[in-house]
Order: sequence, then structure tokens, then C-alpha cells
Amino acid sequence: MAPKTKKNIAILSITLGSGGAEKVISLLLKELKKDYNVALVLFHNSIHFPIPDGVTVKILSNNPPDRAFYLKFVDTLRYIFRYYRFVKHNKIDISISFLAFPNLINGIVSTFNKKVKTIISERGFPSDNVTSKLSFYISKVFYPIFYNKCTKLFSNSVYINNDLRDNFGVKIPMEVIYNPIELPERTIVPKSLNTTTEKLRAITAGTLNKRKNQIMIIRAVKASRLDYDFTILGGGNLEDYLTEEISKAKLEASVSLGGRVKNVNDYLLSSQCFVLCSFTEGFPNALLEAMAIGLPCISSNCLSGPLELLNENDEITISDGEFYIGKYGLLVNNDDHIGLSKAMDYFHKNPDEREKYSKLSLERAKQYNLENIYAKFKHFIES
Repeated sequence: MAPKTKKNIAILSITLGSGGAEKVISLLLKELKKDYNVALVLFHNSIHFPIPDGVTVKILSNNPPDRAFYLKFVDTLRYIFRYYRFVKHNKIDISISFLAFPNLINGIVSTFNKKVKTIISERGFPSDNVTSKLSFYISKVFYPIFYNKCTKLFSNSVYINNDLRDNFGVKIPMEVIYNPIELPERTIVPKSLNTTTEKLRAITAGTLNKRKNQIMIIRAVKASRLDYDFTILGGGNLEDYLTEEISKAKLEASVSLGGRVKNVNDYLLSSQCFVLCSFTEGFPNALLEAMAIGLPCISSNCLSGPLELLNENDEITISDGEFYIGKYGLLVNNDDHIGLSKAMDYFHKNPDEREKYSKLSLERAKQYNLENIYAKFKHFIES
């Protein structure tokens, strides 16, 4: 690493793949390298997002991530030993980890190295991230032990912190630092959405899986008497199922699967409304990115993130089959396709509301720009 004229920071993650946490890491690295000597430490050599020049990269293993369970256990021991050695050898002052597994390893390192400040980051709603009895056991037993060994924790939602405190026994200081965003150069002109249209061009983006609940969109379009041109971007294991459901509902002219695309912003720019229909989120990057483009937005009122983004976290009550007009967007109950259908129809029939919420989306997104979030992040890790 570079001569120690600045503090040494290590960022620990499983990969720098295409997930939301990895995107946050990539953005923060751009600012961190200006103030610190930064090392990015990954379990696996899977890199999707750009790594800025000047950041040291250390890969802990060349083994594939999908090995047999007993081999994964051996790998875990290697990760602990190699990361501990890396932190000690490179005189790391601050070790910051993202996601549960790296967080546990950071807690173990903290147990044996009292000199390093260990900061962990939870990125998903913990109670909903437990996918099996084994992971539930690991979370309930090891979170209180090793998370509490660390100096402090930050997440991207007040609900995540509350869940960690109430259900997992985490007692270290916790703060909320929302995901940063780089504001796009091209945005929608709000006035352009204030036109009458026969078909509303709506869009969503996300992995095609049960948690993202895109079937809710298909059912909502079917329930409406209005015409839509709805694009569902993303790939995943439910692609065939969703294709079949579109066909069964005879909505081929109204709903299409756009697949995985790199130029998501181009699709957003040509749309008139964005919909998020997830059962659960850590923090909905797709929703924030749509707002930054200037799209009026509708979201399920899931934990966590949408209420914070669209209504400044003020509590609301939504009747079944209805929607709520929030400060920065519309909210519907989880898995309520009738409520979603009515919310979509509201934007369809009211072009002036599309213009209004386009302006509000642009205004709200500015609060999450990289410079603002990094300033809070730097203060947090230094305090």
C-alpha cells in the first residue's frame, strides 16, 4: 500500500458483482481514495463495477463460490486467517465490511486485533434475509456475538437497524447512511410528461425472482381498463413463468420482458412511470435511480426504503385495494395488485400529476447524490 500519509482503510466484500451493495462500494471508493489509502479486499475475483485507479485490490481466494459445504467451511477459515493477516501486515486503521458474511469475519478480526476500528454494514432487512433454518441459526447465534465485537454499524434504513436491535441482539452504535447516487447527465423534462396518452409507458427493473414480485405488475395491468406499454427489465429464474403468465392473460401487447440490459437509463428516459413491487428491499436502488431520471414513481410499501424515499418515513395506512399519495410518489400495500392498478391508472389519467411527481422525484434524488452521502459517511467512520 502507499506510504502512510493518510489512514489506511480496507473495504471487505464477497465480490464486486452486480448487486446493490457492490454498487455502493464502487461509488464510495471514488471519494474514499481522495482521503485515505484504500484497499478493496474480495473473497472472489468477480468484478462488475469499476474500481478507481489508486485502490489496492486483494483477492482472498481463487476457488469458485459454489463449492461443497465442507469446502466452504474450510474456505471460511482461510478467509479469516488471510484477512486478519492482511489487516495486520498493511497496518489497517479502519476495516469496513459490507453484507452479513464479511461482517462476521470483520467481527472475528476485531476480537483478535483491538487496534483496528471495525465498521460493519447491513444492506438487507435481516429477518427477511434468512433463507433457511441453517442461516436462521447462524444469524441468531453469531450476529450477537461477532457484530457486537465491532466498533459500530451502519445500514441504509432505520427499519434494518431496528430489526438488528430488536430481533438479533445487536447493541453497538448504529446509524443510517442511505445509498449514494451519481445524478445522471440526462433527465426527463417534467413538462414532457404532461400530455394525454392512450398508452402509458411504464417500467420496472430488477432480478426476476419471487422477492421482486413482478407478477403483481402483470395482474395489475390485467385488472385495469386502461392501456399500458409496460416493460419489465431484468433476468432471473422466473423469466419463463412470467412469460407464460403474460401469455395466459393475453397481455403480449401490453407487457414485455426486456431482459438484462446495460443501458437501463435509456429505457427509463423513454418511460412515463416507474413501478417497484417488491415484497422486501434493503434499499431500493432501482427506485432511487428512476427518481433521479425524473420518473413519477409507484412502490409497494415494503420494508425497507420506499416509505423513506417517497414519504420521508412518515407512517401511513393504506386500505386494501387502494393507494396512498405520498410526498414524493405513490405507495401501495405489498402484493396488492388492485391497489397498484388504481395507482397506475391515477398517473395514466392525470398527466399534470405525472409532471408534478417528475419534478418531486428530481428534487428528492438530489438529497442522495454521492457528495452529500459521502460527507455523512466520512463523518461516521471518523467519529
